Amino acid sequence: MTVLKARFQGRLGEFRLDFDFALPGRGVTALFGPSGCGKTSLLRCIAGLNRLPGGELTLNGETWQHGRSFVPPHKRPIGYVFQQPSLFAHLSVIDNLTYGMRRAGIAHHESPALTELTRLMGLEHLLERGVHALSGGEKQRIAIARALLMQPRLLLMDEPLAALDQDNKNEILPYLEQLHERLEIPVLYVTHDRREVERLADHVLLLRNGSLLAQGEIGEILTRPDLPLARAQDAVTVFDGRVRHFDSRYGLSTLEIDGGTLEVPDTPGPSGVYKRLRIAATDVSLALNLDHASSILNRLPAVIRQILPTDGPSLNVLLQLGNRGEGCPLLAGVTRKSAESMGLQPGQQVYAQIKGASLLGSHTTPHQRAHRMTPLIADK
Repeated sequence: MTVLKARFQGRLGEFRLDFDFALPGRGVTALFGPSGCGKTSLLRCIAGLNRLPGGELTLNGETWQHGRSFVPPHKRPIGYVFQQPSLFAHLSVIDNLTYGMRRAGIAHHESPALTELTRLMGLEHLLERGVHALSGGEKQRIAIARALLMQPRLLLMDEPLAALDQDNKNEILPYLEQLHERLEIPVLYVTHDRREVERLADHVLLLRNGSLLAQGEIGEILTRPDLPLARAQDAVTVFDGRVRHFDSRYGLSTLEIDGGTLEVPDTPGPSGVYKRLRIAATDVSLALNLDHASSILNRLPAVIRQILPTDGPSLNVLLQLGNRGEGCPLLAGVTRKSAESMGLQPGQQVYAQIKGASLLGSHTTPHQRAHRMTPLIADK
């Protein structure tokens, strides 16, 4: 499997970087943090647009930077998507898509990748149009497809939705999810929007002040008690659940997760697929027993692992689902008064009552991606 290994330490002007990490060769890794934390600077170092003398970078064992060895940006097999699509105004959509392919000597006539990408990104009906009258979301979809048509081994995306209004963001996110299902190369996705991280990311690099605060899978980073995300008043839990079946009478899908099952509003679809689930801590309450009837469908046994103060008047309770706490982590928001009156403490067995859960889209697991037969773009 492709592995990206990077170490960048030193100054870029007045800004100091200190990063050292390794990433898996599949899936979306979000570079997440507030403005000015070094996300774009790190991405530019990986692309070779910024050069730190002490930097080291390898992709699947191939060295791009080490000591005096430095592969220039134009010789690195990467696709780069910026905040602005930077399309050629005098060219049609199809000519914008194939411009880089022609320059690189990649045959584009009857190209399966071109046909498939235009379909996946919803561009078939736009191919002969000029770009001046297109929406912001349409232009960015073209820019993403253009980057992938260069057959990169690594895709870098620098806040690709930052310049879009909410309607255009909502339009393009399903296309990004479809790409996520098909790409067999690593994607580094810069954003400061947590909703984009929750919806798209498999892994997260959490950045602060030019250094790496933490890294890990999305579910771990959102619920780690030593990180600020788990202690926020708007904390959430994200995990991928496998659809067991769909109940057409009530419009509910039953999802298997580690530590139980959940029933969530859904549309008809096949069993066996994985869907990403987002649960806000404020939508989870706690009970000491299930003696009373309730309109809440999802009431799962759990064990309290830790009680976390937040930046507000409430507490976040870190739970581990399952009778013995063997399942997924889950955050529940409770008032301090409730915590005291219930005598909540670590190790205690409780029931998590999930009042609301939203599906963010389908998601493949690493195992599924490893066994997919027809990847759209695969490392060579």
